[in-house]
Amino acid sequence: MKRRNFLKATASSLAAGVVAAPAIAQTQQPIRWRMATAWPRTLDAMHGSAEALCKRVGQLTEGRFEIRPFAAGEIVPPLQIFDAVQSNTVECGHVLSTFFIGKRQSFAFDAGIPFGLNARQQNAWLNYGGGLELMREVFKKDNVVQFASGNVGVQMGGFYRKEIKKVEDLSGLKMRIGGFGGTILAKLGAVPTQIPAGDIYTSLERGAIDAAEWIGPYDDEKLGLHKVAKFYYFPGWWEGSAQVTTLVNATAWERLPQAFKDAYDAASNEQNLLMLAKYDARNPEALKRLIAQGVQLREFPRAVMDACYKATQETMDEISAKDADFKKIYDSWRVFRDDVNAWFNVAESRLDNYRYRASASRRS
Repeated sequence: MKRRNFLKATASSLAAGVVAAPAIAQTQQPIRWRMATAWPRTLDAMHGSAEALCKRVGQLTEGRFEIRPFAAGEIVPPLQIFDAVQSNTVECGHVLSTFFIGKRQSFAFDAGIPFGLNARQQNAWLNYGGGLELMREVFKKDNVVQFASGNVGVQMGGFYRKEIKKVEDLSGLKMRIGGFGGTILAKLGAVPTQIPAGDIYTSLERGAIDAAEWIGPYDDEKLGLHKVAKFYYFPGWWEGSAQVTTLVNATAWERLPQAFKDAYDAASNEQNLLMLAKYDARNPEALKRLIAQGVQLREFPRAVMDACYKATQETMDEISAKDADFKKIYDSWRVFRDDVNAWFNVAESRLDNYRYRASASRRS
């Protein structure tokens, strides 16, 4: 069953399916899987979402399909999860696909492209813009099936030891940043490095790096980054939609009975909604706490944003010229992006921007 067809089901048919699934599942032999996550247990929005997904699968199958989640490093180091899933060392992994763009640059579209789609637009592209079919085609080459299983929304731009006032300030900047954003910053002279969440604080504290981005206020506060760097920049232009993905070994997936596949799909869809909702609810208060502790909020200067945007477009064209998979997805994705941006600019952004200004003027 394709994800978008599942999403189109009416409430009554979905309820009927959930009732029927356990009955079907009872005729199946119990199945036990392991899920390796890229997150420490302290990050309850990320690792907690993986735990909730696994729990929900068990509920929908009355315990006949059990998936045990393991935090970062407990069975597989975060940056080795893709290989572990591909080889079926673990059946599934909970990750950001951009961790693995060294394998295939096209994976970036699964998680989020610099200056790309926001979370709602990402879901629209996947489910109604041909994105899911395009991504499944690419992941299939590595014996992997991917599922959108969460989203953190637009990210913050990270914590910095020094202010970024001009483009030249990026030159030589040693920054923890994952995926595609690091490629763009390197083009502007920065020195990107990919460090797992659990090691970011120590690296920043010891001066091994000058700056670090993770997600946003709720998680950044938990990692304690504000204790070792005071300038907090926004926006995180490298991932306007940071989609969290579960990677599933394709051979293991095909062996599942259909009822178990449907349960996994349903649980992924739920977490794709609930993770974003949790971040949207928790980030505002976390940002207030950070500012109260002396964090200095800074917006990237327009000249820096313009330089990063230009470098992004150049990089996309350069990769497209060398990578057929990337070009195929980019050509389709770009048409969808332009159309959906035009619509959001007519309706969403106009109302949102008015509301923000009106609300701020009332508070003042």
